[in-house]
Amino acid sequence: MTDAIARLIHEHHTCDDLLERVEAAARRADWPAARDHFHEAEQAMLGHFELEEERLFPAFEQATGIVHGPTAVMREEHEAMRDLLENCRSILLLEDAAALQAELDTLFILVQQHNVKEENVLYPLCRARVPGLAALLAEPAPAQPA
Repeated sequence: MTDAIARLIHEHHTCDDLLERVEAAARRADWPAARDHFHEAEQAMLGHFELEEERLFPAFEQATGIVHGPTAVMREEHEAMRDLLENCRSILLLEDAAALQAELDTLFILVQQHNVKEENVLYPLCRARVPGLAALLAEPAPAQPA
């Protein structure tokens, strides 16, 4: 994916799909699959948050001088999503389908609202204001053997 913003949006869709797999497996009471899909979804989401929090947000703040604006809101929402993920992880261990569905519903709503703000507000601002955005968000080079 050549466009840095397209990559971030693709990551949003991937996370959505993975969470839907968790939900579907839980509905079937296939708890091993639900846990596997959850682990994959959680890792994808946490990796996405890390990319934004360690690279994108600081670059936006440096380029604009805005530190208490959209990036602060996004960080708060990331923290709320981390809490919901932790709750889901605990519920998966209990194999409580109703509780998991309720927690996933809350997570889905927050994720969707969050993604709309990022995709329609923050990302366009980053595209316009952050120099070297593609290089900033590029995958790190693989480690070279010694």
